[in-house]
Amino acid sequence: MKEQLTKNDVKKIEEEIEYRKLVVRKEAIEAVKEARAQGDLSENFEYYAAKRDKNKNESRIRYLERMLKTASIVEDHSKSDEVGLNNLVDIYFEDDDETERYKLVTSIRGNSLDNKISIESPLGKAILGHKKGDRVLVKISDTAGYYVEIREIIKNTDDQEDQIRSF
Repeated sequence: MKEQLTKNDVKKIEEEIEYRKLVVRKEAIEAVKEARAQGDLSENFEYYAAKRDKNKNESRIRYLERMLKTASIVEDHSKSDEVGLNNLVDIYFEDDDETERYKLVTSIRGNSLDNKISIESPLGKAILGHKKGDRVLVKISDTAGYYVEIREIIKNTDDQEDQIRSF
């Protein structure tokens, strides 16, 4: 799957890869060595746990490197009156008669429990590039959808503490 990442996302992923290679990998290898030194490996839980942690770290490194290799870079700025990445958007849902606030983010930062919606989600795709007051159809499938209205756009609220999701 080709991820859409901002330059800031790429920087954070590169930092995580470097940290995992230089710090976590070294600690994991040391933990495996210590567990192996305890003798009989057939019933050595510490050895298997250390190996599992080491393999998990290596898997995460490969995942992040593959993500960077296949990613496309998207700009995180938009016109002053349009919905763009890292904007907070107040959206009125006509069917529910409710207004909700969402932050529009890239897919790796998406977290519906934290009201962060991906630009690749149906709602994110629908509102991206629209203006305050626009009534937008959110298509769920070819035959289903719903209307929302963009009530407010708060520009560039990129949090420096946002972390990349781990699996």
